[in-house]
Amino acid sequence: MPATAAEKYRGRSLDKESAEIVWVAKGTNSDTSARTAVETATPSTYDGKPLDHVKVEQEADEVWYCTAVYQIPGGATVDESTFSFDTGGGTQHITQSKSTVDSAGGGLYTAAAPAFGGAIGVSGTGINSSVEGCDIVVPVYNFSETHIFDNADVDTAYKSALFQLTGTVNDATFRECAAGECLFLGASGSKRGTGDWEITFRFSASPNKTAINIDGMEVDKKGWEYLWVYYEDQLDETANIMVKKPIGVYVEKVYDDGDFGGLGL
Repeated sequence: MPATAAEKYRGRSLDKESAEIVWVAKGTNSDTSARTAVETATPSTYDGKPLDHVKVEQEADEVWYCTAVYQIPGGATVDESTFSFDTGGGTQHITQSKSTVDSAGGGLYTAAAPAFGGAIGVSGTGINSSVEGCDIVVPVYNFSETHIFDNADVDTAYKSALFQLTGTVNDATFRECAAGECLFLGASGSKRGTGDWEITFRFSASPNKTAINIDGMEVDKKGWEYLWVYYEDQLDETANIMVKKPIGVYVEKVYDDGDFGGLGL
């Protein structure tokens, strides 16, 4: 007579990591036969977790207590990913204002203050003049994600992909950031006792902008491109002195584009 298996009363338990169903197998003194009977009777999945293995322990002659253990391969569960963010902003040094809202002349300048075309912190005149600018807070969205990966997926090729993508910006929409807005700052990982990997990915986002106006000159700039202004000495006829004025605006690409699909997220 082949071995039989019946579920033990109150023999089910589960937590975040795993789930178990205890069975009673009878009619055999073979651990292999007892295990086979339970593997045939027990569900293939329980609480969203697949059957991982069956533990067997003989209780009496032809009586076995068998525990069907369910868990995600590698010990990871579907809800172990964590996310965090902050919008504390970043600091940027600028030399141009959005607009000059007021000015007043004094001293030698009896008619009006010199017009600098929005240049900030101009000092001196002619070849001795300079544009000092100022530091401002700009919108920067910093966020990180921690995910669990099976050991087989974190091979040399994957680690190299993370290395190569560090310091690149997204070439397509990523986490609701348009192309050019998200900078990958890198990843750090550690192997857990269950044999899988816990990896944290760090990102920083800065918004794309269009029609940026610098003294009548307009440019578009993606989030992590760099904008700078070229100044030239020009005669301010009202004050009758040479002043720094913007005559060129440049947007520079300083980060490579990256395919964030290689992150495996």
